Amino acid sequence: MKLLDRFNPLLPHARSAMEPLPALVLACAISAAAVLGRFALEGTLPPGYPFLTFFPAVILTSFVGGTAAGLACALLCGLAAWYWFIPPAGFAMDFQSGFALLFYVFIVAVDIALIHAMTRAMRRLEVEKGVSTALAEQQRTMFEELQHRVANNMAFVASLLNMSRRRVLADPAAAPAIIDEARNRIETMARIHRRLHDPHQVDLPIGRYLEDLCADVIEASGVSGVSCHVDVPPMSFDIRKLTTISMLVSEIVTNSLKHAFPEGRTGRIAVTIVRADDGMAVLTVTDDGVGLPQAPEEAQAGHGLGNRIIEALAKQLKGTSEQVSQSGLSTRIAFPL
Repeated sequence: MKLLDRFNPLLPHARSAMEPLPALVLACAISAAAVLGRFALEGTLPPGYPFLTFFPAVILTSFVGGTAAGLACALLCGLAAWYWFIPPAGFAMDFQSGFALLFYVFIVAVDIALIHAMTRAMRRLEVEKGVSTALAEQQRTMFEELQHRVANNMAFVASLLNMSRRRVLADPAAAPAIIDEARNRIETMARIHRRLHDPHQVDLPIGRYLEDLCADVIEASGVSGVSCHVDVPPMSFDIRKLTTISMLVSEIVTNSLKHAFPEGRTGRIAVTIVRADDGMAVLTVTDDGVGLPQAPEEAQAGHGLGNRIIEALAKQLKGTSEQVSQSGLSTRIAFPL
């Protein structure tokens, strides 16, 4: 039932029976027409047909107006037949009239029960058809989303390999380290996607999810003595945006672990996301490490590729990035919600 309830808003054609007042009006109108029709046939029919026009009236009312309307029509038609068309006249009761009324009650009860069961089955089929249609549409959307995401990931990997290739051409001796660095980034991307599509991670708050991600990055780096604190208010992002945010956090934290805490230095990394007043969100990753080197060439050598990756990911969020080196390094990414 939970699945059907989830898709009910998508099924306007799976309506319930008529509202009580219109159903009662319909029952009265059809009952009156049946009585008039029976009077019109009086004299043209041989005796013994008191319910000739009333059975079709009950069936029609039950089918159009629902069970309650059908019961109301059956009651009105039964009273009319008893009063006018079942001898003796009036509401007199004898064996013959009692038997006729019991016969009438049995027939209309069976008719109404069958129509009720048929109507419920039809509504159930309509709901199931709507659920199937909605699920098929959802599957199509998810497949298109998967194709788009795979294409983006392949483009990111291609860009990473191109940047690594240029670094290898500039410094062939560093090729093994550059290849290892590219491999580690691709493995990090794979871990992020496994986390995002892990059923146990689906309902986690964003803050808890990023805490687990940072702990995973620190463990994979082999660095000890560095802790990561995450402060994120309750908020939600679509899967594309959350993927890019995850890659940004992973890249920035990896850069901090690699450069901010040399020679076994201990420290702390803080990750925050806040809502700005202008409809923007601000992701900030701050460490209390050594900061950027003073010499520009040293900063380029240590952080150039990481910075280019961060800028590229920030552009995927349609945002901007900036770094401030003061008592450590703070990287700030502002992007629209």
